[in-house]
Amino acid sequence: MAEDAFPRKWSQMDLTLIAAAALGAWLYLALFRGQFWRASERLNDAPAPSHWPEIVAVIPARDEAATISAVIAAHMGNDYPGTFSIILVDDGSTDSTAGIARQAAKGKTTEGKDRSFEIIAAPDLQPGWTGKLWAVHHGLGKAKEIASDAKYCLLADADIVLASDTLRRLVAKAERDNLALASLMARLQAKGQWGALLIPAFIYFFQKLYPFPRINDSSENTAGAAGGCMLVRSDALHDIGGIEAIKNELIDDCALARRIKDITPSTRIWLGLAEDEAASLRDNSSLASIWTMVARTAYAQLGHSPLLLAGAVIGMALIYLAPPLIILTIGSHWSMTAVLYALMAWGLMAYTYWPTLKLYDRPPWEAAFLPAAATLYTAMMISSAYRHRQGLGGQWKGRTY
Repeated sequence: MAEDAFPRKWSQMDLTLIAAAALGAWLYLALFRGQFWRASERLNDAPAPSHWPEIVAVIPARDEAATISAVIAAHMGNDYPGTFSIILVDDGSTDSTAGIARQAAKGKTTEGKDRSFEIIAAPDLQPGWTGKLWAVHHGLGKAKEIASDAKYCLLADADIVLASDTLRRLVAKAERDNLALASLMARLQAKGQWGALLIPAFIYFFQKLYPFPRINDSSENTAGAAGGCMLVRSDALHDIGGIEAIKNELIDDCALARRIKDITPSTRIWLGLAEDEAASLRDNSSLASIWTMVARTAYAQLGHSPLLLAGAVIGMALIYLAPPLIILTIGSHWSMTAVLYALMAWGLMAYTYWPTLKLYDRPPWEAAFLPAAATLYTAMMISSAYRHRQGLGGQWKGRTY
């Protein structure tokens, strides 16, 4: 009996330490990680500036026939009071993206608004560039020709639809708060069982990596942005050396935010969560579509480091998987102290996830399934590293970076 008891006691001790470590991690995340989980950074209304500055939008598009019509129609029909130009950069599309966009722009301008729309073709991709940034680079070159006085450039994705008042509200905020960069994390589609499970979790994990309150605090070093909708001051782009400064970055939005925030100690950027202001049309209903989106850049986020990958996998297992596993396997160990710590950790996990679920109109009980989503995202992270080893890292729309 004594010989049997020692291993059992040792196992219970191990489980208690693991559960306590998980609880400690969640206490840190809840209390000391910039309050990321509150999902509180939203685009509040600001007073209209005395003068509405000229804006130029640059939209790179590669095989976006399914979404481009709605996107261009929304841009052309916005209620921005100032001069607004749109440059669509056709990045080697093999479908009818350009023709659909041109048709969508016709007759969509709001009465009395100063609007223009142009389509240019991106030259053949040069080595050292990602396709999107190569297209944006040439779009900005065209912008200097047709909108040389534009104070801001709106960098937008070809699958993000903005509400009619989003640009006006973003500009008003940027003018009032003296922002060099203002961006919105678009509301992603979360349809179907996979979208409902994984998309709110994706937004939650992004907030944890880049706590929005810290991004929005000029005294904090954290920088981040959401590439689907970024309003960038033209002088800030000039100061960092243009898009060429980040030409080979796969996570280009956060790299741009980092460069801009580093211009001076007082340079301010802002990132908020969209409700109705910006919505993605990208279909996320299948596991494969979400897997491809995440695996494209997950290993790049870790600096292509096997050590960081191993640390991330261990961390995800400890924080997200250990608490429910300890609870669900109580019949095999009966370590009540470990179960108590695990329950507290799982409870904190669910509590911090609830504001993001609420943003996506999901019921609170779904917070219990965050460990399942974390397991899948951990697998995607490993898959991203494997794809990189196979020479397929950063693969997107027929290109591999």
